[in-house]
Order: sequence, then C-alpha cells, then structure tokens
Amino acid sequence: MSFKTFLRHVREGFKNVFRNGWMSVASITSIVVSLFVLGVFILLVLNVNAVANKADSQVQINVHLSLNTDQKMRETLENEIGSMPEVSKVEFVSKEQGLKEFREDMGPDAAELLEGFDEDNNPLPDKLLVEVIQPTTVPFVAEKIEALNKTHKEQPIYKVNYGKGSVETLFKVTKAVRNIGFIFVAGLALMSMFLISNTIRVTILARRKEIGIMKLVGATNYFIRWPFFIEGALIGLIGSLVTSGALYVGYSSLVASVEGDPMLGLQLIRFEDIWVLLCGLLVGLGVLIGVWGSTVSIRKFLKV
Repeated sequence: MSFKTFLRHVREGFKNVFRNGWMSVASITSIVVSLFVLGVFILLVLNVNAVANKADSQVQINVHLSLNTDQKMRETLENEIGSMPEVSKVEFVSKEQGLKEFREDMGPDAAELLEGFDEDNNPLPDKLLVEVIQPTTVPFVAEKIEALNKTHKEQPIYKVNYGKGSVETLFKVTKAVRNIGFIFVAGLALMSMFLISNTIRVTILARRKEIGIMKLVGATNYFIRWPFFIEGALIGLIGSLVTSGALYVGYSSLVASVEGDPMLGLQLIRFEDIWVLLCGLLVGLGVLIGVWGSTVSIRKFLKV
C-alpha cells in the first residue's frame, strides 16, 4: 500500500467519525463508560495493594534478649542475624529507649500506671528489631533466630516475637486481596471489550448498504477495511483520552479531600505516580477494542 493510499484511508476514517454523528457518539460513550468503570476498579485495586504492601513491610521480628546478655554477646548476635540472607536490617533498642517509646505509645492517660518505672527500675529487656527483605519469610527467619540459642551456652535470647498466628493470617488476607483484585480487573476488562465491540458492531451494521455498494463496484476487502480500521482506532483513542481526563479530575479531587481530612487516616496513591501506567493501559485498551470491534464486525459484510 502506497503512502498516498494510506493517507486516503486516514482521511476517510476521520470523516467517518464525524459523518456518522450520533452513532460515533454512542460508540465513544460506550468506551468512556466501560473504561471509566474499569479505571475506577484498577485505582481501587492499586490502593488496596499499596495498603497490603505497607502492612506486610511493617511486620518486624522482636528479639528480646536475656537479662544476662552483655554487650559483646549482643554484638555477636547482631552480626549473626545481620549475616542471614533474608535479613535487611538489625537495630538495637535498649531497655531505656524501649521504656521511653512505651510511654509515648501509651500516652498521658497511662502516666499513673507507669509511675515508678525508671532507669533503675525498668522491667523491659533489651531487644533487637529485625527487618527482612521479603515479608513472607518472617516466620522462617524467626525460627532461624530462635535456633541461635542452641549455638550459645549463655542462652542470650529470651524470646522471639513477631505476632505468630496473626502475621500468617495477614499474609493470607493480603494475598487473597491481590488475587481477587486482579481477577476482577481481568474479568471487567473482558466484559468491557465485548460491550464496546458490540456497540461498534451496531454502528457498522447501520452502514451495511454502504459496504455492500463499495464491494459491488469492485473495491477490495483490503481497501474497504482500512477506513473502518482507522475509524475504530480513532473512536477508541478519543474514548480512552476522555476517560483518562475524567479519572484524573475525579481521582485528584478525591486524593485532595482525603489528605485534607486527617481524621480519615488514609493515604492514597497520587495520580502522578501511576498516570503513565493507567493512562497507557486505558489508551492501549481503547484503541485495541476499537480496532478489534471494527475488524470483527465488518468481516461478515465483506462476503458479498
């Protein structure tokens, strides 16, 4: 196909969008509505996934040290735990610092309950805070740390705590949320494709006489198909761009409202951080559906 012929097909595609008026508007509206619902659900899944990732990353292992553990043994433990391939960070928290943080967490209402506890009368032990690279390895790493007691006769570790039971439940819940979210997005994307393609099919059905006449006067299938191909791509592009703009305005307003209300305690993903992924997906899907809907719909009318 020559470049001149290609330009002719492009011009015809653009003309057809405006020439068919309300049918083009119906197709674009169908794309906007379907992709908007899909985009809202993708944003929901991304935010839920971010919350799940944050919850996973905040899981730490608390290694409480025995009262008779001296500085040399503590440093030995730090080196042994830090050398584990699953561990990303080991931080020492003295019992004085632990008491201070405990007072801050309890707040002024518990001041009377903590009265009398000071540096000389501190019931809290020293501890090591251990962070891992992959949150799901927390139970395994905790077992490895507990096993270190067997290699030291001093038994320097009093207790290893990571919220056993609740942490495993947390990981199962976050995994289920991710899987369910992705399944719903995939299903909604397929449903959108069929809904939009059917709308485009109705549009082309209304022009079957035009296609039949072109076929009877000698136009090849290839020649007839290209303007519809470009028309479908253009309809999909317009619809997806309108959807992206609507999502940007609506979601940005939602983020501003949530951030402006500290009582909610929510932190949503900023649109600027995901717009390339989201808009690229919507534009690509819109163009693909437009082209696919036009190509599939016109095929039956080319058999004259």
